[in-house]
Amino acid sequence: MTRWPRRVIPAIAVAVLVLAACVATTVSLIQRLVGAHEFLSYDTVADHLHATTWHDLPVLLAGVVAAVLGIVLLAAALWPGRAVVVPLADEDAMSAGVRRRGLRSALRGTAGAVDGIGTERIRLRRNAITVSAHSDRIGTDGLPDALRETLTHRIGQIGPPPVHRVRATLRGPRTGHPS
Repeated sequence: MTRWPRRVIPAIAVAVLVLAACVATTVSLIQRLVGAHEFLSYDTVADHLHATTWHDLPVLLAGVVAAVLGIVLLAAALWPGRAVVVPLADEDAMSAGVRRRGLRSALRGTAGAVDGIGTERIRLRRNAITVSAHSDRIGTDGLPDALRETLTHRIGQIGPPPVHRVRATLRGPRTGHPS
C-alpha cells in the first residue's frame, strides 16, 4: 500500500525541452509558409545537417549528451523516493496506511502532551523515529525515557508501522540574559 511520490521535476524538464523544440519548429514553418523573414531558417538548418557526417565531433557530443540525459532520466524514474503513505500493520489481512504528515502530527501532539516538553521536532526515518525536544525544566532526569515510552505506546495504538526504535534527545533550558 506504499504510494511513492511522482517524479515531477524530470517530467517538467522533458516536457519543457520537447515544447521548446515544437514551438521553434512550428514558428519556423509558419514563417516559411507565410513568406516572412524566418527566425530559424529551414534551409540553413537542412544544409548544415546534410553537410554533417557521422564522424564529426558535434554528432559524437550530441549522442553522448543524449545518452547521459536518458540514463539520468531513467534512473530518476526508477529510483524509489520517500514513501508518501506509511503502511500500518495488517493484523486483519486488511491493508491500511497513514500519510507521513499525519503520523508526524499525531506523534508531535503526543510528545507535546508529555509534562515538561515545550517544543518538539519529529523526524521519520526508514526504521526509526527521532524526536528532538526542548524543555524549560532544569531537572530533566528521566524525561527522555518518558518521552520515548509515550511515543512507543502511541505508535502501538496507531498500528505499528515498521519502526524498530524511537530515539529522543532533549535540550535543557536556554541560558540567556532577560531582555
